[in-house]
Amino acid sequence: MEVDQDAMKFVIVQHIADISQENNGCKKELNLVSWHDREPVYDIRTWNADYSKYGKGVTLTAGEMAALKDVLLEKQVF
Repeated sequence: MEVDQDAMKFVIVQHIADISQENNGCKKELNLVSWHDREPVYDIRTWNADYSKYGKGVTLTAGEMAALKDVLLEKQVF
């Protein structure tokens, strides 16, 4: 899905997972997203059903995602 909203261009390259759903129908998702034609990054944020609105989020490069995975496993978070 490619969207250009008032200069906020993004492409959801891959939907990875729904993390949670709010009462208003918005979902917190983990996606691989390309912002402004840049290299795709892992992106965690809340989106509405048609992806026309979204909340503040966190983006991680592949290297940062791997480091986060290692930390979570090392700290036995799960």
